Amino acid sequence: MQFQVMNSPFSQEQVELLNRLVPTLTQTQQIWLSGYFTATQNSNTTLHTTTEVTTVISTDSPVAISREVTVLFGSQTGNSQGLAKALSIKLEQLGFQVTLSSMSDFKSNTLKKVQNLLIVASTHGEGTPPDNAIPFYEFLHSKRAPQLEDLQFSVLALGDSSYEFYCQTGKDFDKRLEELGGKRLSPRVDCDLDYDDSAAEWIENVLANLNKTLESTGVVQGTTLNGTEIVAEQSAYSRTVPFKAEVLENLNLNGRGSDRETRHLELSLEGSNFQYEPGDCVGIYPENSLALVESLIEKMGWNSEELVSVNKKGEARSLRDALLNNFEITVLTKPLLEQTAKLSSNKALEELVAPGNEVELRNYLDGRDLLDLVQDFSPWKGTVQEFVSILRKMPPRLYSIASSSKARPDEVHLTIRTVQYESHGRERYGVCSTQCAERLEPGEQLSMYIHHNPNFKLPTNSVTPIIMIGPGTGVAPFRAFLEEREESSAEGKAWLFYGDQHLLTDFLYQLDFQRWVKDGVLTRMDVAFSRDTDKKVYVQHRMLEKSRELYQWLEDGASVYICGDEKHMAHDVHNTLITILEQEGGKSTEEAVAYLNDMQQQKRYQRDVY
Repeated sequence: MQFQVMNSPFSQEQVELLNRLVPTLTQTQQIWLSGYFTATQNSNTTLHTTTEVTTVISTDSPVAISREVTVLFGSQTGNSQGLAKALSIKLEQLGFQVTLSSMSDFKSNTLKKVQNLLIVASTHGEGTPPDNAIPFYEFLHSKRAPQLEDLQFSVLALGDSSYEFYCQTGKDFDKRLEELGGKRLSPRVDCDLDYDDSAAEWIENVLANLNKTLESTGVVQGTTLNGTEIVAEQSAYSRTVPFKAEVLENLNLNGRGSDRETRHLELSLEGSNFQYEPGDCVGIYPENSLALVESLIEKMGWNSEELVSVNKKGEARSLRDALLNNFEITVLTKPLLEQTAKLSSNKALEELVAPGNEVELRNYLDGRDLLDLVQDFSPWKGTVQEFVSILRKMPPRLYSIASSSKARPDEVHLTIRTVQYESHGRERYGVCSTQCAERLEPGEQLSMYIHHNPNFKLPTNSVTPIIMIGPGTGVAPFRAFLEEREESSAEGKAWLFYGDQHLLTDFLYQLDFQRWVKDGVLTRMDVAFSRDTDKKVYVQHRMLEKSRELYQWLEDGASVYICGDEKHMAHDVHNTLITILEQEGGKSTEEAVAYLNDMQQQKRYQRDVY
């Protein structure tokens, strides 16, 4: 770009200076200084010679343009929050004024003033919003929601395509904002468990479209934004670059005679520079069963040593290694069947994925894997590469951390229950849990990373009482909580509700918890072993038995934590808390629900459910 004196407000000398300077500027420098002048046009600010910035100056009169961007996240386990934070940092680097907030902390009555809104939202369970998205979600879908004709927005939706209501929360936000008059800055992107590439593409599109908006006002000209850079973490290892952790210990926690197997896994973090807190998780990249891989290759008549590309970078591996380590083959999803229908000559598969057959398709997906699919709908066409290219990348399996880094430096402990069941005439095995139970010895390695979960954390004030409800493997993070509180000499009371099937064989970490009760780290413990009595007794029954004391703990400011099964246990425990508030607090159902909602807002009611 060359400036001319006749169409600019600059002198000849200024034009010559600009024409020498402008071609040397980076895109980031141009954007930054544009924002700088916009923010300081009415002040007497001087740029020092040490400030390494400049811009392309508009030849038009100043135009009112908002460089303010609001980024809201709804996150259960931290993925959406991490992406929202990375996006916000990038926006700030490019000169935007960013408001980053959890949906639960966002003041809904300020929404009308927002011009640029970016939403990153996960879908929890069967199509429901994550806990910290519920207040904003309900507001937006209520009659109190304002018209938003001045809003431009974009939504990044996270989900799991193996669920029927894939990315439903993000879809709902996208639809509702449009209904309220908002205009899409960039189309919604739906991300599966392997979200890195899709999320990076959405970020790049959002930033590019924000740039176009600025260009159209004359504030910025001739620049392009690239939004795929991610701020480096303290550790060199991450979700995309996992650490090879040595297995220090692998024990079965269940006693002889139990029909369950729960592994206690101890991993070395030495050399990883990983930092974690109680409430965080470990993500493990597992290995598929060799027997399943070989059966699949044999059924398809493939050559196990044929090289196939396993990512967009073109990295090649043998088919056998790729199916073992890179691709998910134990779970079927609707998108996968829609893609494989193009590679099959079987009309039955084409009919199965056709519109109107949703119930039949859902029933087929349940409990079947890729071997079932290739057996049921042969013959197949296309190359090996075409087939593996439509497979979902191996997603990590997340497990709550069962240790405190203060108590166990350079170690992390996990609690993993082995999954085995029969379905459609074949034995099925959990990919990661079976690998840990049957094929992982001390001295071997696991590919892992630390997954931070800011939504499941101990109170910042160690005097605050805590109530922990975690049957089965849901007790894992509470072992970490108590180790942490023991190491830090926390003064607050602690109450654990724990349950499983049998006292003699299924009391996980029994000696640890009994020692903590004896030492006063754990104030009280109530247990429920459902198969030891004629009538099944669960943790919610123990809560009702102690309802008066539990209510008093709540009134005294206790924080409540729930970990475990979302579909049944967490739902039952939530309803039990409402019942206790009604009975002991004399509240109506509406008041009890509002009480728990207020606890969530204060971060006194946190759930890690799955």
